[in-house]
Amino acid sequence: MNTREQFEKATPEQVGIKSSLILEYIDNLEKSETEMHGLMIMRHNKLCAEGWWAPFGPNLRHGLQSHTKTYAATAVGIAYTEGLVKLDERIIDIFPEESPENPSENLKLLTVKDVLCMGCGMDTMPRPSKDWIKEFIHTPVNHKPGTTYMYNSTGSTLLGAIVRKKTGLGLHDYLTPRLFNKIGINPDNLRWMTMPDGMEVGGGGLFATTEDNFRLMKLYADGGVWNGERILAEDYVKLATTNQNDSATESINNPEASDNFLGYGFQIWMCKPHLAYRADGAMGQFTIVLPEQDMIIGITETAVGAHWAQSTLDITWDFIEKIKEAGPIEDNEEDYQKLCRKLSRLNVGNPECQPFSPLKDEIDGKTYQIDTGIFTPFAGSFMTGEGPDNIKTFGFKFDDYGYTFNLETVSGRKETIRFSTNGTRFTNLLGKSEDLHQLYLGDAHFEDTDKLVMHGRWVETCLTDVYTLKFIGDKVEIDADNNSAWKFGEKEPITAHKI
Repeated sequence: MNTREQFEKATPEQVGIKSSLILEYIDNLEKSETEMHGLMIMRHNKLCAEGWWAPFGPNLRHGLQSHTKTYAATAVGIAYTEGLVKLDERIIDIFPEESPENPSENLKLLTVKDVLCMGCGMDTMPRPSKDWIKEFIHTPVNHKPGTTYMYNSTGSTLLGAIVRKKTGLGLHDYLTPRLFNKIGINPDNLRWMTMPDGMEVGGGGLFATTEDNFRLMKLYADGGVWNGERILAEDYVKLATTNQNDSATESINNPEASDNFLGYGFQIWMCKPHLAYRADGAMGQFTIVLPEQDMIIGITETAVGAHWAQSTLDITWDFIEKIKEAGPIEDNEEDYQKLCRKLSRLNVGNPECQPFSPLKDEIDGKTYQIDTGIFTPFAGSFMTGEGPDNIKTFGFKFDDYGYTFNLETVSGRKETIRFSTNGTRFTNLLGKSEDLHQLYLGDAHFEDTDKLVMHGRWVETCLTDVYTLKFIGDKVEIDADNNSAWKFGEKEPITAHKI
């Protein structure tokens, strides 16, 4: 049965942190080029600050990207603790049917531990397919496992497949009674991307809350024990949270992310502060454990580009360096109340408002058909191999609050999405309850007499779609963009005509 005991709370001063320091920390995060979504700070096992930037909230799922990897590694760690998996087990012995008939000498050496610490010895990773496990194991192992570092998200997903092979259970079903229910994560509130064969994407496919991540990493901070019960073996936790594979070669492909050059544990990164480590997902999903300060910091955000995610870490290290006391310090009620007010009023900012244009009457009630290009708010995922479902037709129906955007996709999917033009955002519930995410916030404004700009925010992710529609007679030119960290190649022009 799932229980979620609340964390004990304290003022910052009671755990040796000035409220003014946390205020300064938040201000610096907000002044950076990232968009903050959630923040939690704990010291000495007491939660001393937490806040979410509206429209984000404490129990709203958030795309974790590679922060998911730490959940997958935790599943292996629990299986190791239960005696079901050995770290020195060879991958070809776990997956004999998927392995080559005559494996290379390096492949013969590849173990569970090597996969855990990004030491597979490969130079490439396969894209998802029905036979992704076989294709992964058939990928050339060009280097002796454990001697080189390559970030390998397919290998991270293989960790879940190892657990499934040993237990017959996928990540969600395996972790629910052994982890989620024990540490206070609601499994019914989680969503997973899956590979073409149904395996959860352990390399980057989980949607969970800021606090879910926080609880996971508190388990590591506490040595694998929760409420007196050992969930992860002590030796596994020590290995997972210390350097098992030098990651200095990350500087070649990701030179701005300097905290990525410091070593890698078991799907956990080492950090600049002494003994510190973090779970880390693209676009700034961080849960940081600082043993010397007895602190945990949880962050969800949208950081576009590795340099802005690194900026968040640098701002965090500056904050940490200013904490001088280990125990309680003198109360400062005025600063504490300022911090409380700040935390209660966090907001990502309001959208632009310009509801007026003669264009509104021209396009009201009209329907348009796509001629060229991909125009879709239903983006696919690299890790699942799914492609976008292109919009076939769309139309507008205006009222005093904005308009409905009525669309039909090539696959026959129909949606009616509300966009506000009054300086607020409409909240839409799209798709089906089993979809990865459904909440879509829509706002729009007229940038010019012939130009409509639409913003669609998938609020359970880091992603915001931006569509600029320029109307030229009966034709429309559409510029489709978003803030995704994953953009490949040139975009085909999108055009449509009135029907």
